[in-house]
Amino acid sequence: MCSAPFFIINRNGENIHCPKVVERGEEMSKKLYVGNLSYKATEDDLKDLFKEFETVTQVNVITDRATGRSRGFGFVEFSSDDDADKAVESLNGKMLQDREIVVNEARPPKDRGNRGFQRY
Repeated sequence: MCSAPFFIINRNGENIHCPKVVERGEEMSKKLYVGNLSYKATEDDLKDLFKEFETVTQVNVITDRATGRSRGFGFVEFSSDDDADKAVESLNGKMLQDREIVVNEARPPKDRGNRGFQRY
């Protein structure tokens, strides 16, 4: 974290405060995709699976909006790239609730474009 405040000037000439700046040598977070989860898997199950890695900052199991049921995948975010890499090596292919899970680095979301409504 930087000791002095960091500001960016936008197009209107206004100062915008940026509270967190990644400095040289500081690691950014890394997000992992966890797939082939049982539909009964919860965030607590993932937290328990990844508990040996101390730098886990966030765990999400993706659920269906209509039913609230798990969609069979989730994401785990780490503050350390090294721990994330170790998690991929040790947990990819491991059994969780009778399913062989897939653990790898998450890809950035695809641009899904304008989803149905266009303005002319």
